Amino acid sequence: MLNQRRIQRHQLPYYLNVFNRLTGKPLGFIGNLSEGGLLLISPYPMMLDARFEMRLKIPGHDGLMRFIDFSATCLWSREDVTPGSFDSGFELLSPSSEIRDMIAALNYYFSFRPALQAPAGRLAHSGSSASKASGEDYCHGH
Repeated sequence: MLNQRRIQRHQLPYYLNVFNRLTGKPLGFIGNLSEGGLLLISPYPMMLDARFEMRLKIPGHDGLMRFIDFSATCLWSREDVTPGSFDSGFELLSPSSEIRDMIAALNYYFSFRPALQAPAGRLAHSGSSASKASGEDYCHGH
């Protein structure tokens, strides 16, 4: 009987925390993320139909923190099955190329493709700008 894993398991060693871009205060962490929106898991419910200015803080290879800023509108919010937690669904408003690249990198990272097949140009470091990052900056290894 074969008991070995055939598909590589991918896990993030930490959560992707979301902050209020204007105040710097934490809002919660990402439950899931796509070009259309995100699920925010938070200790409190979010105001419906409100626009939120959000920020992700991502560690870079150079040791400096990168910021990915975006805007989103809360479409729904409800209590999670975990006591003291709330799930809220947000629609991304005009997602920037930086957030779209991060979504593509996360989708690739958590897909079932062999590790050696990288999508052309998607995860490569483009230029020397400190605001850009490679796919390795988005999720640190396992």
